[in-house]
Amino acid sequence: MKKKKLNGAYDWKYSSVGGMVRVDLRNGADIAHLGELDPKLWTVLSCPTSGLEFDKDTLRMLDTDADGKIRVNEVVAAARWLTSIVRNADLLLESRDTIPFSEFNTENPDGARLLGSARQILSNLGLEKDGIGIAETSDNVAIFAKTQFNGDGIITEASADEDSLKETIKNCIDAVGAKTDRSGAPGTDAEGIETFYTALADYEAWVSEGEAAKAEVFPYGDSTADALAACEALRDKIDDFFTRCKLLAFDPAVAASVTTAVEKLDDIGTCPLALPAKDAVLPFDAVNPAFEADFARLRALVLDLDFPKAKGISEADWKAVQAKFAPYTAWLGAKKGSAVEALGIDKVRELLKADAKAALLELVEKDNALKAEAESIEEVNKLTHLYRDFYRFLCNYLILKEFYTRDPQRRAVFEAGELYIDQRCCKLCVKVADMAGHADMAGLSGMFLLYCKCSSKVRPESFDIVAVMTDGGVASLRPGKNAVFYDRNGLDWDAVVTKVVDNPISIKQAFWSPYRKAANAITERINKSAAEKENKVNAEMAAKAQGETLPEPPKPAFDIAKFAGIFAAIGMAVGFLASALAAIIKPWYNVLIVFAILVVFISGPSMFLAWQKLRKRNLGPVLNANGWAINSVILVNIVFGATLTSVAKYPKVRTKDPYAKKKTPLWLCILDVLLVAALIGFALWFFCK
Repeated sequence: MKKKKLNGAYDWKYSSVGGMVRVDLRNGADIAHLGELDPKLWTVLSCPTSGLEFDKDTLRMLDTDADGKIRVNEVVAAARWLTSIVRNADLLLESRDTIPFSEFNTENPDGARLLGSARQILSNLGLEKDGIGIAETSDNVAIFAKTQFNGDGIITEASADEDSLKETIKNCIDAVGAKTDRSGAPGTDAEGIETFYTALADYEAWVSEGEAAKAEVFPYGDSTADALAACEALRDKIDDFFTRCKLLAFDPAVAASVTTAVEKLDDIGTCPLALPAKDAVLPFDAVNPAFEADFARLRALVLDLDFPKAKGISEADWKAVQAKFAPYTAWLGAKKGSAVEALGIDKVRELLKADAKAALLELVEKDNALKAEAESIEEVNKLTHLYRDFYRFLCNYLILKEFYTRDPQRRAVFEAGELYIDQRCCKLCVKVADMAGHADMAGLSGMFLLYCKCSSKVRPESFDIVAVMTDGGVASLRPGKNAVFYDRNGLDWDAVVTKVVDNPISIKQAFWSPYRKAANAITERINKSAAEKENKVNAEMAAKAQGETLPEPPKPAFDIAKFAGIFAAIGMAVGFLASALAAIIKPWYNVLIVFAILVVFISGPSMFLAWQKLRKRNLGPVLNANGWAINSVILVNIVFGATLTSVAKYPKVRTKDPYAKKKTPLWLCILDVLLVAALIGFALWFFCK
């Protein structure tokens, strides 16, 4: 560790974390002086508030501008405020749930104010303690449940002492809607009260206007509304009847069309209200049975009053009836204050006469007078959250300490859980918010990445993750492979690999990579050749089955000179190789040297390239693709990377497997080796004698 004065007079300490030099937070004074640290030396410049395994309320409190990102200036502001309230800032490094009252810095006016608010919270909850924690400050409903006023500008029935005011508040809430008070109870505010009394006045004025012109507005008295409804129920059928009568008078030949014969009882409703006639009079006693009940109601409320002795009405009579409703419908269209209509006009007038508006607004003012105190109570909630979480947040923001310590109890906030796949556990998994943008950026990390879609049949949500693979083979890792993902809460999810970003996993893998590629190429070539021969055989068999004969390819003419030349070349090559082998095996250890040279020649380049990439693996691009602004390299070197993936290791089993392949006896293996050695020795003697 080295000490160096940078960025002003404060003596910052530095240490190597993850292969990079970073600021070392050792005490509360370091936190208090964060504002003096050059932003270029911060590991992170901003991070999102979503997708993190961290207390959501704490993240919301740090994000003071509510833009979904926590930036350096917001972290510095929180550090200054927190260390000014807490007497001993060193305690922040302990991440305690409860702050003792003795730790409030009462020399600071804000500290003294928050101490009073903390005591008030406990008093509201009926508790006696010498400290306060998140458990007491987080439940606003419990804190303000028994308070008459709480500073949010909303009054409830509990805010009033008189029963009449309680009832008025209830009427207001029922009429214009409720707003939730800090206590959790329904209430109303100044805006709601104004809206309520405006509606009362408007509704009363509208009703009074109708009462002033009652004879004109209510042609059928108190039954006007029912009378209008009866007319509206049959308006279309009556208009249809008179239209049919006009058609019949215009052309008697259309009689069959305008009468609409009934073929089935189910069709009776589609027939006219009555049989059309040239005189165009709607008879009262010859109405379609499907509409008898509605017509009887219309007669009782309207027709028998306007035409007491008539046996029918004409179209002019019908239009006269409709015209009588015009003032009433115009009055209905001008209705105001319908929000309080359910109270009834008598109650509306009673409330207007009592005129409790000023008294209610006074209650609102009393509530608003406690706004500063209530906000101070909310600040205590912020204090308890930061007292517990701020140092841990810095460990994930300023220096990424929790990522590099690999403490199972304190994982980095961006780590989502563990992926189990192919006898391995990938311990570094990050949730992916944007798959399209993520893969392009994350590919620059130099790490082997597995993208997976996680879902569950018992939970409706699904999400994407990216897992970092740092150990084991990759032959069976491909899109479509199933796995199981365990989140930080221990819940299991079905995971399906959707994409693989191929990069070196280990030096060991790189060593075997050329041989594996060669084996794959040979296997592919053999499979292709076998497939071609199989297709040829199948084609010949199909041709024979159909009685056809495939033409045989022409055989090349035998060239004795060419044949002799090939054998001479082979003989010379064998002789040269034999001479070379004879020279190499003297002394015998030259064989090992040649073998080592071949291995280095084949595997060396692959291992060197892998080593170069492995030592430069960087988690930064993965986090950048998730909305982080990473300001420094987050190295995942070979040694550290080995801790991020664990591979299954089985103990030696002494029990006999009844289905195991039988091993070749040792004496037979030795005999095979000796036979091969004898053949090689004979060949060397024959060609070298």
